[in-house]
Amino acid sequence: MSPRINRAIELLSQDQPIYYMGGHTGHVLTYEQGVEDAGCWADYINVGMEHGAFDMTGLAEYIRGLVDGGPTRSGHRTPTVIVEAPVEGTSEEIVRFNAWQFRQILARGVHGVLLCQAESAGAVRPLSRAAAIRLTALALARG
Repeated sequence: MSPRINRAIELLSQDQPIYYMGGHTGHVLTYEQGVEDAGCWADYINVGMEHGAFDMTGLAEYIRGLVDGGPTRSGHRTPTVIVEAPVEGTSEEIVRFNAWQFRQILARGVHGVLLCQAESAGAVRPLSRAAAIRLTALALARG
């Protein structure tokens, strides 16, 4: 078993580069694709929802497939999954009004969200709040 749930963070903490697969316009979000991708070569999988479909049912099935197809060759439960959110990070207001999308994405079990066009610290603040809420809920659920 690996010391970290997230291979990308593990490599970055060792000053190693990370490599990804997955397009910026979507990903095949099926259970079967998740099972197949569980053994992928990449350190993380990019799921592009900025220009692709906001498919939470598909994302949940894909993550379920990754879990069932795992563990990865590195011993992690699943490959790291990062989702490009379909939200412009141009202002705090835009991000705050769309924070429900981050909560929905994170609730499916992905490792992180990429905020495209992040233009200020204020724009990123609501995203970090949504992630903190998710982490607190996970900690409480695990007791």
